[in-house]
Amino acid sequence: MKIVYTDVLVIGGGLAGQRVAIGARRRGFDATVISLVPAKRSHSAAAQGGMQASLANVLKAQGDSEDVHFEDTVRGSDWGADQEVVRMFVNTAPKAVRELAAWGVPWSRVRKGDREVIINGQRVTLTERDEAHGLIMQRDFGGTKKWRACYVSDGTGHALLYAMSDRAIASGVPVHERAEALALIHDGGRCYGAVVRDLITGELMAYVAKATAIATGGAGRLYRVTTNAVICEGIGTAIALETGVAAVGNMEAVQFHPTGIFPAGILVTEGCRGDGGLLKDGEGHRFMPDYEPEKKELASRDVVSRRMEEHIRKGKGAKSRFGDHLWLDITLLGRAHIDRNLREVKEICAYFLGIDPAEQWIAVRPAQHYTMGGVRTTPSGQSPALMGLFAAGEAACWDMHGFNRLGGNSVAETVVAGMIVGENIADFCADPANDIDFSTGLVRDFVEREQGKLDALFASGGTEDASAIRAEMQDLMTDKVGIFRTGRELEEAVDALQKLLVRSRSIRVRGHALGANPELVTAYRVQKMLKLALCVAYGALVRTESRGAHFREDYPRRNDQEWLKRTLATWPDERGTLPTLGYEPLDVMRMELPPGWRGYGAKDYIDHPDTARRASELEALKGRMAGADRFTVQNALMPYEHLLPVSLRGHNERMDERLT
Repeated sequence: MKIVYTDVLVIGGGLAGQRVAIGARRRGFDATVISLVPAKRSHSAAAQGGMQASLANVLKAQGDSEDVHFEDTVRGSDWGADQEVVRMFVNTAPKAVRELAAWGVPWSRVRKGDREVIINGQRVTLTERDEAHGLIMQRDFGGTKKWRACYVSDGTGHALLYAMSDRAIASGVPVHERAEALALIHDGGRCYGAVVRDLITGELMAYVAKATAIATGGAGRLYRVTTNAVICEGIGTAIALETGVAAVGNMEAVQFHPTGIFPAGILVTEGCRGDGGLLKDGEGHRFMPDYEPEKKELASRDVVSRRMEEHIRKGKGAKSRFGDHLWLDITLLGRAHIDRNLREVKEICAYFLGIDPAEQWIAVRPAQHYTMGGVRTTPSGQSPALMGLFAAGEAACWDMHGFNRLGGNSVAETVVAGMIVGENIADFCADPANDIDFSTGLVRDFVEREQGKLDALFASGGTEDASAIRAEMQDLMTDKVGIFRTGRELEEAVDALQKLLVRSRSIRVRGHALGANPELVTAYRVQKMLKLALCVAYGALVRTESRGAHFREDYPRRNDQEWLKRTLATWPDERGTLPTLGYEPLDVMRMELPPGWRGYGAKDYIDHPDTARRASELEALKGRMAGADRFTVQNALMPYEHLLPVSLRGHNERMDERLT
């Protein structure tokens, strides 16, 4: 049995994982990253539009600050987010952007003087300030009051990931590619690393570490139509769930991006709409102002996606042999703008639709895009149930996004969470109380158990086909656990998914190659994916309200009185067919921004009994502190800086807010 020892094991080679490893390494600890693919091919590279940070550089960002970013994010989450975590995030995001600039990210930059932009379908001239010349450029994104998304044309994720990967190499962080974690090694209270399979040779080995971080991204491939890469199957989240100890949070919160290319589902960045693109129906009518007259195409993603599907339901979609869809019109932006700022979109349209978006409209329809849920952690990034286990990025329920994520906050979260969790993991490893004292017998038991599962798949006399089961799961999730949900369909989905899980235990693997064996990989992954799918569907069935991206047509109101709480799912029975659900109430009396109206649709929600009392308390506190600076007031409303690593505390400077 081969054992690899390291201080920090990071599972996942994207932006979050590599930033965690860099943070631990710069503090003097050995950090090892394992990745399914070469690090620079991680799904982080697919992020296009931008990274949110309140720099307030451009004219339309004037007045932006951590306070505005905080309110946008909490409202965007439909009050499902942990507000202390949101404060940590908005404070650190500007620091993250500037650090990335120092690491070589070629951010698009402000040019002083006049420039033409499209706002609400109209050509407008903005005059950028002389003192902003050369600073990082920002564009508009949905659900925000200010232009805040920093970008590199429309290849933001690509540029960030390459710079991050180069920094990891320079820091001496080894990335073990073509390696997959199959299970976490633990004794029920302490995590000691993971059992890892070499995807080339098929060899199983143990990686033993003081601290283990899961940063494997989302679980989009639970669905048939998704913007996610084929590697985004949620396996990192699933192996935490399979410990029976660690909880996953808010798995029913699944985001659908409004503009997936139809029918392929490939992402067309929100930057298209942020730069002025319009959504049109089959008759060429711009329909979003009919539903959301204030924010129009730039309402929150969950809202736009629902409005699009609602419009198609009314028979207003464009017809095609693949089904109905809508149009995204960016022709009004002009060829020069598209060639400079939307180059990837242009290439995607050419490759997958055979069109030139400077002259033709883009066929779009909402597609699964983001998993708000993940491994439940404290603000430090550590699992509260399994010591030594951390998570960061989309694989984590930190919980920054609640029930809906704002565009650009995910790219920012990967780096910000990586910075914060990296420091906290280093602190954890530096504490002698966290030294590991384990039996190699425990490690051997876990390796042998996982090898036994693989051997059983080879020896199975079953008749089930792994690919067929996965396809059935994806169809169920797309058809019954999608943008619109009902109790009846969710019950059908839960029942059918349970039966699929039972069937998956009779999968037969015909090819017995020990190394590269796609059939074997599909077989053991689909068993894990089905457990995650059941967490999504069962959590959605039990949550009898609508909140953010979770929309129940039979319970259309947000119900803070009963459901202002985070779903926690565990899987204590390995042979069970349903997760055990628990709930974590959100404390209104500790919130800086009590629940209220998001700003979309009717003001139709059920208040929490503490909301009015907390709102009154906050107003009285603000009144007593009249004249104090905003930082002092904010600290009185909801302290959070003590949760940040010392190196990341402190204020951010802006052109209109200089540090003294």
